[in-house]
Amino acid sequence: MSEEHKCHALKSVRCAVLTISDSRTEETDDSGKLIKESLQENGHSLAGYRILKDELEDIKSTVAELLDSDVQAIIVNGGTGISKRDVTVESVSGLLDKTLDGFGDLFRMLSYEEIGSSAMMSRALAGAAKGKIIICMPGSVGAVALGMKKLVIPELGHMVWEANR
Repeated sequence: MSEEHKCHALKSVRCAVLTISDSRTEETDDSGKLIKESLQENGHSLAGYRILKDELEDIKSTVAELLDSDVQAIIVNGGTGISKRDVTVESVSGLLDKTLDGFGDLFRMLSYEEIGSSAMMSRALAGAAKGKIIICMPGSVGAVALGMKKLVIPELGHMVWEANR
């Protein structure tokens, strides 16, 4: 059944990339660069890219604005940990119509295999809102590489198709 559904997966998804960080710039945002390159290398298009500070209302309003645009997926990196400044999950979770709990579960499982028990501090999150997919990953290059290779790229077109049927 999974393969039957996957045959409907979109080959190209219009994506927006958000990096959440108090310190990164376009020049130092290696995780954002990795996401953009991975998307484009796999046939997806980049409809927008921004770096936002770890500010709840700024993140929430930007994601809400993107949900009203023509993007089909929003990929966020950063702000998913447990420090006081990590507010990505709080900003995004209230906007979701449905959560994809398996994304966070699988992300933490795969992370555990690479980094051990500190993987439990990741609050990686994914879900659907207004027929669009939102994915939130930690901001480290290693976490982004893992998430993009093992989870996002293999399922992005399928997730968008499913969210719109």
